[in-house]
Order: sequence, then structure tokens, then C-alpha cells
Amino acid sequence: MPRLSIRGRLTLWFTGLLAATLVILGGVFYAVLLWSLWHDVDSTLTGVAKAMADSARVLPLQFMPPEVQSLLRRYFGPHFAERYYRFLDPGGQLDPRWPHDAGQALTLTRDALTNALQGDATFDTVPGPGRFPVRTITFPVQTDGQTTSVLQIGMSLGELYQARQRFLWALATVGPVALLLAGGSGWLLARRALRPVDLMTAAARRIGAEDLSQRLAGSDAPDELGRLARTLNGMLVRLEGAFAQTRQFAADASHELRTPLTVLRGEIEVALRNPRTPMEYTRVLHSALDEVARMTRLVEELLLLSRADAGALRLDTGPVELDSLVEEVSRHGAVLGQARGVEVRLQTLEPITAHGDAHRLKQVVLNLVDNAVKYTPPGGRVTIDLSRKPAVSGGGGKAEIAVHDTGVGIPAEALPRVFERFYRGDPARTRGTSGAGLGLCIAKSIAEAHGGTIAVDSAPGAGSTFTVSLPLAA
Repeated sequence: MPRLSIRGRLTLWFTGLLAATLVILGGVFYAVLLWSLWHDVDSTLTGVAKAMADSARVLPLQFMPPEVQSLLRRYFGPHFAERYYRFLDPGGQLDPRWPHDAGQALTLTRDALTNALQGDATFDTVPGPGRFPVRTITFPVQTDGQTTSVLQIGMSLGELYQARQRFLWALATVGPVALLLAGGSGWLLARRALRPVDLMTAAARRIGAEDLSQRLAGSDAPDELGRLARTLNGMLVRLEGAFAQTRQFAADASHELRTPLTVLRGEIEVALRNPRTPMEYTRVLHSALDEVARMTRLVEELLLLSRADAGALRLDTGPVELDSLVEEVSRHGAVLGQARGVEVRLQTLEPITAHGDAHRLKQVVLNLVDNAVKYTPPGGRVTIDLSRKPAVSGGGGKAEIAVHDTGVGIPAEALPRVFERFYRGDPARTRGTSGAGLGLCIAKSIAEAHGGTIAVDSAPGAGSTFTVSLPLAA
């Protein structure tokens, strides 16, 4: 069975709650109405009984007092005056001092007679001469504190039953109509309230990977739908950035792979064009091997970044002596710097042991040193510092590895992009350097995989300082 739409479920819930409310309120009103009707009947019987009892004590008993006849006609109608009242003696028989009707007598219970003799009135509901029962009151008529007669008055419950029936008919008629109107109104209100969702759905269908610049309307509304639109627009902004980065990444990767492939193909074609000596073939093979090694490094770096983005970068963690690691990297850096006329040396070295992947952490520091040597002119200097920084709030503090160079520096507008893939800055500043522009991006990914950070501080002509912060165990 297909699930109902949100609009349909809202309408059903609204109608169901209204139906339950009508049933509860109808039951309450019905109970209040019945109580009110019964209270009115009992109050009327009590008032008439008291008036007749007072008249019976002060007026002659051989005739019906005019005041009593008028009172009976007022409350019971002209036809009920003789049928619905009678005077009884203390034994429960008709009192001969009062005239009486020969019609159907009212039922007198033993408890009602006993209560009357004790001076208490009693209400009973007994069968009547018609199709409706009769509500009776058995009331004592007392003289000098003694019950001399028992007055029994009855009142037909026909009007009470008819009023109750009219109320039930009205409830049964108005209730379904009210539910029908409420259901229709709820459907229209739900449709109007959810119309922005339909508009968002239609707009989302129009947005594709080819054009993520469109945004959903209604984001300025200060309600839940406006918050939903703002959230979806934020997601579209992130998707647009991710798609743009992916396209740029694919273009840059294609460009980086195309150069060695072009070189490799050209040298092979030249070598095959005419017969060559073994020495020339050996030179071509060595050149091809260099290009293959360059492409292999590029593919491995791209694979590492892809795993880091997916959170699947494999780390062989364990205790790492950072001082030994940094010292080893400085020796490699000295060899790299010697070839370019750049001095690489250790400046500060504290004995620190961290928990991480020694191979990956070495790759981070080596990438920073290699990058510093590339962008430092001959005669410049690259220094490496390893120090411990105390924790700001709890924890075991941080290890900071700082690589400072006296190179060309980085412009302020380029600082936010130095860790992007394939970014190599101004060609005028990077002339004579090699690489695909992935070293800093890889260093940042590895540092973050260890729970650390990497930052840069630089200015044109004043050199650069790259600082790696790694958390230490408590």
C-alpha cells in the first residue's frame, strides 16, 4: 500500500484530532445537559410540593385550593392537574380528605413512604401512563412536627427525553458536517503551507551537475521552510565548490600527466624514426624511465590525497621519536640544499616522542624542507626547529616543527591557496622549480590525519615559515 503524502497525513491527523475533540466535547455537553434537565425537573417538583404542602396546612381540606390548581396548570398543563398528584395518609392509602382522580395511580415505594414519615422527601422515576416515565417526589405534609399526610407529585419526562433526542440528532448532524468542512479546510491549508516545498522540489529537479549556480527561493522566510531552503542552498554552495574543485583537479592532473606522456612519446617516436646506436637507445630508455618515475610519483600522490579525502588514509601508528626523525630529514635536506647552494641546518631540537606513523610524518617534514629549498635562492638558508608547546587546557601539549627559509616569500593574496592541489603560485616566482604542486597539500592531509594542523607565515622577500603542530599524549 503506497504511503500517504505529508499533505494527506496532516489532513488525516487534523481531522482525527477534531473528531476526537468533538466526541469528548459532545459527551461533556451531553452530560451537562442531562444534569441540567434532571436538576430542573427535580427543582420544579420540589417547588410545587412545598407550595401544595403549605396550602394543605393552612387552607380547608375539603376543596382544591385555587392557588394549587393554578400552580399545577402552570407547571404541568391543564390535563395533568388531577392525574399527577395525590395525597396519601400515613399508611400509604388515598387520603379521603382530598379529592382524587380514578386514573392510573402513581407507584409508591416502601422506602419513599418510610422517608416521608421521617420527614424526608424522596425522588423516584417510575413508569407513567404514556410512553415516557414519570419523575415523582414523595413529600411529607407535617403539622406540629408530625407527618399528617404524604403528598406525591409526578411530572412526565417526555420533554426531557425529547430534548435529549433533539440534542443527539443535532450532534449527529452537525458533527459530520463540521468534520467534512474541517477536513477540506485542513487539506487546503496543508496544500498552501507545503507549496514552498513543491517549489523547492521543482527547482531542485532543474539543478544539475552542469549548472549548480541556481539557488532555491524562499530562503529569506523566518520559518522552518526558510531554514530548510537556507540549508539546501548552503549544500548547493558546497557541492558547487566540490564540483569546481573536482573539475579543476581533473584538469590539473590531466595537464601534469600529459607533459611526461608527450615527452615520452616524442622521444620514442624520434628513436624509432631512424636506426640508432645502442648508446642512443640507452639514453632514450633512461629518459623514458625518468618520465615514468615522474608519472608514478604523481599517481601515488593523487592516490594518497584521494584516500585522505575519503578518510581512508592508512596509518601505521606507533611511538615516533620526533627528534630522530627531524634530524634524519635535516641530513636529507642538507644534500638537497647543497645541490642548489642553500644551507639547511637544525636550529632547535628537543627530545620529543609522539604517537603516529613515522613514515608519513617524515614525508610531511621532508615535503616542507624540499619546498623551502626550491624557493630559496642560492646563498640562502633553511632552518628546522622542533620544540614542545604546553597545553592550553589539559592534554599533553603539542610538538611544533617549524621550517623557516629566506626565500622569495609568498604574497598575502596567495597564502590561502598554498595548500591547494597543483597550486604553484606566480610563474615568475616559481621559475626554475619542478613538481606538481601537491607537496604542501599532502603535508596538510597527513598532519590533519594525525589530529594536527599546519600553518604558514610569509611575506614577499622576507621568506616563509611553515609550522606543523602535532598533539602529544597526556
